[in-house]
Amino acid sequence: MSGGVDSSVVAAMLVEQGYEVIGITIKTYKYEDVGGNIGNETSCCSLDGINDARAIAAKFGFPHYVLDFSERFGLEVIDNFIAEYLAGHTPNPCVICNRHIKWEELLKKAGSLGAEKIATGHYAKVSRNPDNGRYYISRGRDESKDQSYALWGLTQESLSRTLFPLADMVKQESRELGTRLGLEKMNKPESFEICFIPDDNYERFLKERVPQLEREVANGEVVLDGGVVGRHRGFPFYTIGQRRGLGVYRPEPLYVTNIDATKNKIEIGTEQKLLKSGLIASKVNMQKFASAKEHSRVICRIRYKDPGSWATTEDLPDGLVKVLFDEKKRAITPGQSAVFYDGNDIVGGGVIEEVIE
Repeated sequence: MSGGVDSSVVAAMLVEQGYEVIGITIKTYKYEDVGGNIGNETSCCSLDGINDARAIAAKFGFPHYVLDFSERFGLEVIDNFIAEYLAGHTPNPCVICNRHIKWEELLKKAGSLGAEKIATGHYAKVSRNPDNGRYYISRGRDESKDQSYALWGLTQESLSRTLFPLADMVKQESRELGTRLGLEKMNKPESFEICFIPDDNYERFLKERVPQLEREVANGEVVLDGGVVGRHRGFPFYTIGQRRGLGVYRPEPLYVTNIDATKNKIEIGTEQKLLKSGLIASKVNMQKFASAKEHSRVICRIRYKDPGSWATTEDLPDGLVKVLFDEKKRAITPGQSAVFYDGNDIVGGGVIEEVIE
């Protein structure tokens, strides 16, 4: 329970449906360690959110616990976030948090409390493939709130013990239901920033967590068509497809097309240079099917807002998967997730490790 609209509505729904409910709010980091907006008013892990969740539990008569997962979160999520940026990648920390913290760690605690399942306020759906018995995530009814993309990493064990009560609702219906159930703050704004960077300034965060970083990476080369055309402020502070802040001016728009962490170099070019044929994904987790070869024709999404494109997948050694798009794809970014869909169902997903020219 984050204290937000969706998890509050889910808790109230389950009580109304006769479930024995336990509310859990997880503390994922120490506020004094992350900098930025220490008050953290809008984050999913805010102090206000904890108090709001506790009030819901008191209103509906179920126990509420605040669990400190900050040590594991720091190791699994924050350290990975920093390491990925220092490797020239653009990570997606929510994917890692979902798998290792919000599910694996939470399920351990749920088991110790005697709970059979966990329920969250995600707009997604859990289904089971009748042909092979495998569990998988499907898109929720609310396309504008679909959160399936960030849930590709959930294991079969986690999925088998998960409920998504909002799967067939849209956000406005959720707010209206909460009002009918007597919940307050149903117009509470949503948070979109990374929870441990409450001011949404990841450059500040990296500089504070790695004190020597700015000195070590400043004044690297900006390369256009093989020639040095400028200097940048440090490769970790750029991402593939970025247009603003390049410090290079030409009549045509220019974008970051490649980041070379070993040489502290960024390459820029026209939009045409952003178009690539495919990718290699690592850390692959399969859901609806056990391997890519069982369903190789997929719609592949490479970022949260990406509607997806037709592609063919192929299993590679060492658990890697190759993805080749039918038509070249714009701004494939190492560190982001590649998620494979069969219609609305997740076949599997992985972390983009390499771009295929």
